[in-house]
Amino acid sequence: MRQNGRHIAKPLLFAVAATAIILLSMSCQEKSKATPKLLDSTDWTLKPEQISHDFEVKFVDSNWVKAKLKAGRGRIYTSRMETLIDNALRLELFSKNSSNVTTWLTADSARIDDNTRDMIAKGKVVVFSDSSQTRLETSVLQWNQAEQKFFSTAFVRITSPSELIEGYGFESDQYLLNYKIFKVSGVKQ
Repeated sequence: MRQNGRHIAKPLLFAVAATAIILLSMSCQEKSKATPKLLDSTDWTLKPEQISHDFEVKFVDSNWVKAKLKAGRGRIYTSRMETLIDNALRLELFSKNSSNVTTWLTADSARIDDNTRDMIAKGKVVVFSDSSQTRLETSVLQWNQAEQKFFSTAFVRITSPSELIEGYGFESDQYLLNYKIFKVSGVKQ
């Protein structure tokens, strides 16, 4: 051991470098734990458990067909409780009193939460209600199963026999009878 500190400096430098490496690796591990992986339908490493092409599904309650869904492709991700639908989506809702279609929806794609049955439809989204003869057009539309309502924060256009209304933000029942546009930008009567 020398008094000028040259022999002491090497072990001290080694200890500081080793501590820095350990702390750096621990901080990297903590960051990766703190940032969960986002589920993204464009992540090709996530494989669906089921894929179906040109399919039709009927939703039945007792003896009543509540709805019928047709699409070009559906992908079911059981592990994350999600279904992705694309390529010519059409959903028909039926009257409880008759077998007539009361409302239909078309969209380019949709994402369905298999737990709640909530849906987000995207692309060219159109909803038509036979009972009110009202047509809704938007680029993004959400369906809340628990509330039985449609919602959107995007631009919407509603055409009824009596008026044409455009605006941003929307809420309605499934029959388009009781609807609200939160920020109206145009009305034609």
